[in-house]
Amino acid sequence: MATKIPKTALSLKQFLVRQEVLKLYREILRSIKRVPDEKTRLELREWARTDFKKNKDTTDETAIKAFIYYGRKSLKDLQRSLAIST
Repeated sequence: MATKIPKTALSLKQFLVRQEVLKLYREILRSIKRVPDEKTRLELREWARTDFKKNKDTTDETAIKAFIYYGRKSLKDLQRSLAIST
């Protein structure tokens, strides 16, 4: 009996980590929208896109968790900077 799940389907754990990464990416982009200086905003958006694209093929779970930790730390730093500047 053949299964209907494609061979490229993600495991539940992989799916949840992927959702966590996408949520973090969206949060970073939303925070970047609040940056008042347009040039800085564009640079930050490019930095985020480049970082996420550079690491999109990473499959090592430990490395992915480290990237998520780094991303959350960077997001908090950005949010703190935005709170101070307003």
